[in-house]
Amino acid sequence: MANHKSSLKRIRQTKTKNEHNRYYAKTMRNAVRKLRATTDKEEAVKMFPIVQKMLDKLAKTNVIHKNKAANLKSGLAKHIAKLG
Repeated sequence: MANHKSSLKRIRQTKTKNEHNRYYAKTMRNAVRKLRATTDKEEAVKMFPIVQKMLDKLAKTNVIHKNKAANLKSGLAKHIAKLG
């Protein structure tokens, strides 16, 4: 166990941040899954900017890597283009 006040505080902060990041990462994964499962092009086009914004925000705050966000956005754009 930690012996310093500062390390105890750091443990508390890390736990809080970890829970926060896990929540938003899971929310993003569910949104991506929902968009990939969509077969209606109009609905997918409507959802895409929302998911894109979510990915950009998470990449900006280092919850996910910026290249992962770019790869997901690219893949989703291809998926939407295939719908017809």
